[in-house]
Amino acid sequence: MRFLRLFSSAAVLAFIQAVLASDVLDLTNTNFDSVVKPESLILVEFFAPWCGHCKALAPHYEEAATALKEKGIKLAKVNCVDEADFCQSNGIQGYPTLRVYRNGEYTDYAGPRKADGIISYMTKQSLPAVSEVTKENFEEFKKADNIVALAFLPSSTDAPAPEFSATANKHRDDYLFGLTTDPEVAAAAGVTPPAIVVFRSFDEPQTEYPYPIASAKVYDIESWIGDLAVPLLGEVGAENYQTYASSGKPLAYLFVDPTDEKHDEYLSTLKPVAAKFRGKVNFVWIDAIKYGDHARALNVGEAKWPAFVVQDLQKQLKYPLDQSKAFTPEAAEEQVSLFLDNKLQPELKSQPIPDVQDEPVFNLVGKQFEEVIFDDDRDVFVEFYASWCGHCKRLKPTWDQLGEHFAELRDRVTIAKMEATENDLPPSVPFRISGFPTLKFKRAGSRDFIDYDGDRSLESLIAFVEENAKNSLDKPANNTPSQEQSEQVVLEDHHHHEEL
Repeated sequence: MRFLRLFSSAAVLAFIQAVLASDVLDLTNTNFDSVVKPESLILVEFFAPWCGHCKALAPHYEEAATALKEKGIKLAKVNCVDEADFCQSNGIQGYPTLRVYRNGEYTDYAGPRKADGIISYMTKQSLPAVSEVTKENFEEFKKADNIVALAFLPSSTDAPAPEFSATANKHRDDYLFGLTTDPEVAAAAGVTPPAIVVFRSFDEPQTEYPYPIASAKVYDIESWIGDLAVPLLGEVGAENYQTYASSGKPLAYLFVDPTDEKHDEYLSTLKPVAAKFRGKVNFVWIDAIKYGDHARALNVGEAKWPAFVVQDLQKQLKYPLDQSKAFTPEAAEEQVSLFLDNKLQPELKSQPIPDVQDEPVFNLVGKQFEEVIFDDDRDVFVEFYASWCGHCKRLKPTWDQLGEHFAELRDRVTIAKMEATENDLPPSVPFRISGFPTLKFKRAGSRDFIDYDGDRSLESLIAFVEENAKNSLDKPANNTPSQEQSEQVVLEDHHHHEEL
């Protein structure tokens, strides 16, 4: 007590303020744009107070904020519990999410989560994204990375210098960018300015931008470099799959046994096909022995190699080449041509149609999807689940109760479930499944689907059906068929095509 009396209340207040002081800026929906957009570089963390990873990051984030403050680099955070709508509207799906903003435009933070790593990463981010290239460092620079983009311009302000710099800022973590105004460098490269050239460590080592350069925009430059960043026929594996997935282009796989004595021959004969479709389809080869499970996931029926399959990554549809015929580059070329012309039917995975539907919820499989879901006489509420999903397991008893609640109305309302990892959706469906469980409702006579995003209580699910159903939900009179009879009627109705 005597010790505390030595300090004035003002001194105590100053001490508390010093302890509580933070160099991390607090952002809300109200001040986000006014703080972030003027900054040429700022790191923003979207967090939730209950998140264990966020708690572990917090002291490192604070330490980094204090160190980077001296360099003029700001760190900020958004509490996504307090700002739930704002975070959702910005596409925040997990915590912590870290984004590097430059004048309001962001790229995902790809650095470490420790203080020294954050400091190092953000310091590098503050350096110029475009390096100056001279005759002294040209030869070294063009070989400094797998992908090097170099602009040859009369001056550093000539078009498309601003667009090239903006591209470099956006993709500084992906590629190496340089700019030169030295005529000797252009002469050494065999280039006439203005020009943009990509140097690669694979395929063609030097490629010049083929379009009018003065009008080139960020989208044009990044799309062109992005196409060149993908090898003509490279090996794909766990470490680089995301490169192909993020391109959005269809992926043509050649599954090969790497010990096959014809391995190199298969690749060399397929390269001209890959070159023909460059920019439309990415071609890869894959170790069929190591990634046999992936072949099965792409609906390749037999462990017979080589095997060729085209995958529409955006629609999650698979088009394997007929394995009853020997693989040839001509067959692969025809397969890709038919795919691009929309003349191929995808190979759809499906579990067998159940012989008996003895659960309160209709067990839906891929072969029956259109028949059941697009039944114009019934409202349909379907759960897409995965057997390994913990959330799905917790929902099951409630979903079963929902099926029991509407059991007497099965001629008007179908409560269904489908194991989405074992059954493919047909092309006629306007959505793909990206998380579990996913709940979709389709009204009788409609082809549109309504997402369910409410809580998963039985009461809320019942209310949702009652709100959206087109059919009457009045319970039948007591002289209606029993539940067992109703089940048999539904089963026969859904199986009549199979019996023909």
